Amino acid sequence: MRPSRIALTLVATALTPALLLAAPAFASESAPPSSVTAAAASDTDGSNVDDMSDDDIRVAIMRIIADPATGKAVYAAAQKAMDGTIEDQRYFLKTGRWTAQAEDDRVAVARILGTADPKTDKAVIREANEALDAGTPEALRAFLETGYRLARAEDDRVRVARILADPTISDALRAAAEDAIDGTPEELRYFLEVGQYEVDA
Repeated sequence: MRPSRIALTLVATALTPALLLAAPAFASESAPPSSVTAAAASDTDGSNVDDMSDDDIRVAIMRIIADPATGKAVYAAAQKAMDGTIEDQRYFLKTGRWTAQAEDDRVAVARILGTADPKTDKAVIREANEALDAGTPEALRAFLETGYRLARAEDDRVRVARILADPTISDALRAAAEDAIDGTPEELRYFLEVGQYEVDA
């Protein structure tokens, strides 16, 4: 790492430049599952890059590099930009960052699809395939930020319904399952992973 980059890394956490703006339309504030990559919350949206100083440009890129949520493609593109000219760095924030993010998102969706169970994860498989078939940055990001959560909830609701269809379950488990099936995606997941076992413990 060049000395100038080390210095920028140190100031990246101290400075609060006017670059903490919303990400592009296909990036959202909601947090995706921990297994997927996501656009960093502190990214510029690309539209204000021309108004940023050279130092702010470099700090913005160093913040992306330092963010643990940054995916491999974005990380590599950011490092390459830092090794280039200021024009390369501005291009990265305007365009290159989002091209690389789409690559990371595509890998994340494929990883989810590869670990899905074809017997029980039908909605997840359907939505992941639709995102990959569409292939656009917007479709990939939408799946990771909202589609995956909702599709998994659809599959979880089917799992809970199967539990309710079992006439041999206890009254306590039935009551808990009935509460869960009408709940949020997080409540459904908690019931399947933890709650059902606590009830009959």
